[in-house]
Amino acid sequence: MKNPQNLDLDKVIANVAVLLQEVPSSLEVVKDDHKKEQRFYYLAKYMVQKAVRHDALIVSEDYTGIAILFEMKHFKDGFWQTLKDDLTLALKVTGLKKGWKGLQTQKVVRKARPQLDNYLYCWFWGILEDSRGVTSQKLAYTMKNYFYEIAKDKKLPLFAETRTRRISLAYQRYGFQVVKKWQHPSGDTMYFLRYDTPPKEK
Repeated sequence: MKNPQNLDLDKVIANVAVLLQEVPSSLEVVKDDHKKEQRFYYLAKYMVQKAVRHDALIVSEDYTGIAILFEMKHFKDGFWQTLKDDLTLALKVTGLKKGWKGLQTQKVVRKARPQLDNYLYCWFWGILEDSRGVTSQKLAYTMKNYFYEIAKDKKLPLFAETRTRRISLAYQRYGFQVVKKWQHPSGDTMYFLRYDTPPKEK
């Protein structure tokens, strides 16, 4: 994985903006108007900047695989930063109507997450389309192992969520367990998944 100090953040943001256009929740909240491309870019910029603030950004050597893995005790920003982010996202990404709807959905999703003092949370993970196939399987496997090393070092469980069944099955192949399902207002099923590091052999 790339050293965060040597990252080309503009390139990371541009790639995340592309990947977000495949994510159901992003497609729902981004306002659909003549500024749509700019809105996806701004959402990506917000996410990457938040990841950098909390040392959560993971990028493959070729920039085609990008993940944001938070340690949840560090996930929350202060009141004023959160207020600034929410207002700016409403203006530049969602619009007021979609922003309000998204906040209501997020309240339900947050309640479905584990009530633990601390855990690792995969907020975002994507691989660019041109790097998918056999190459992406190797890259996904490498990134997965990197996540698991972090979980092992910190002795923390790892959680993720998705509304895409194909991605849920991929997580399960990597050792995650579905711990909860929720019927999203869109009609999709949201899968909440957990991975626990195997105990050391005695």
